Amino acid sequence: MRVAITGGSGVVGAAVTNHLVESGFEVKALARSTRSGSKVASLGATPVPGDVLDYDSVVSLVDGCEWVFHVAGVNEMCTRDPSQMWRVNVEGTRLVMNACRETGVSRLIHTSSVVTIGERKGENATELTNHRGFYLSEYERTKTEAERLLFSEARGLDVVAVNPSSVQGPGRATGTGRIILNAARGKLPFLIDTTISLVDIDDCARGHLLAARRGASGERYLLSGATLTMREAVALLSEVTDHVVSPRFLPTGVIHAISVVVEIAFRAIRRRPPICREAVRVIGHGHHYDGSRATTELGLHYTPVEDTIRRTIEWFADEGLLQPNN
Repeated sequence: MRVAITGGSGVVGAAVTNHLVESGFEVKALARSTRSGSKVASLGATPVPGDVLDYDSVVSLVDGCEWVFHVAGVNEMCTRDPSQMWRVNVEGTRLVMNACRETGVSRLIHTSSVVTIGERKGENATELTNHRGFYLSEYERTKTEAERLLFSEARGLDVVAVNPSSVQGPGRATGTGRIILNAARGKLPFLIDTTISLVDIDDCARGHLLAARRGASGERYLLSGATLTMREAVALLSEVTDHVVSPRFLPTGVIHAISVVVEIAFRAIRRRPPICREAVRVIGHGHHYDGSRATTELGLHYTPVEDTIRRTIEWFADEGLLQPNN
């Protein structure tokens, strides 16, 4: 079967692409640059030059494909101008959906995010949890609008969404993966005592294919294998790395005050701050997601979080990322 993927050279997209190729699919992957094209080609996919915001190139990508995996997206915090994130996450989804409808694609699998659930602080969230009614970040706003657009305007197109929690594993050293890396290197001076939910990168990739095969049309599936307090995560890192990881835990209010100062200073020199009020708001809120529906209905079995962290640390070491000068 021929399938297509957007965002195939990204962290999640590359894992999905690799999983599709290894499963015997003929994969076409949208490539914005020569580098992206080389990456997806190395995974065994056929690169198709183009951009998710260019309708003609998206049509060229999806034409003749049975399934389309729309993984492309922008995930940023602390940005001064979120307009590009809005264009890619919302308008890009609209273009992909329209192209799939025009070319007769059988099923569109959309990579959403757990942030679209919008659970209240302390709530154990499922696919049916009611949204709290406000957004913690611009990323949450754009991904929520994209998902609503997908389901409200599908008009006969068979669509299913997967909503990964924080994706971790080999290949991830950015975003929340950077927090794990810095903690392992002893370069994380402080943390918020909060709660996080994780999914192994391989489980996330398998969840995409299982959703394509078994997911109910018009439904979404949380992909989340474990929930830990930050203190539990730090203890696990200490166990895996065989040395004590001991960042200082500070009250959320203190870190928020620090973020205000840092944000003002970096904005003054027109640079993106390493920490900002938006990031503190998201982290301090804490998250607890129930990914059991993907197990019950799709057959997704999750990797133990200890194995995920251990493989991640081993990958950091293999890549030389644990060296002092990196």
